[in-house]
Amino acid sequence: MKYIGAVQAVVTADVLDREPTAAELDAIEREMPVILAGVELLDAQIITLDRTPTELDARRIRRARRKVLAARRELANRTARQTAAGGAA
Repeated sequence: MKYIGAVQAVVTADVLDREPTAAELDAIEREMPVILAGVELLDAQIITLDRTPTELDARRIRRARRKVLAARRELANRTARQTAAGGAA
């Protein structure tokens, strides 16, 4: 019996090994405040996993949640402004 190998392996590997495009890097840069705020929220939540949350922990989590919401709102508003302006902003 003959061994049948995947003919598309090289094509598939090439797509996964490519560098991000300039547009993808720009999108990541625009979303970075949301990403960082999400990481801060996760950090605050992880701290409270192995203990009973204190009032300080609760404040830290609330502050981080507000920061995530503010970053998302800012990103949505910025995207809406760019869309309304025809992408030029």
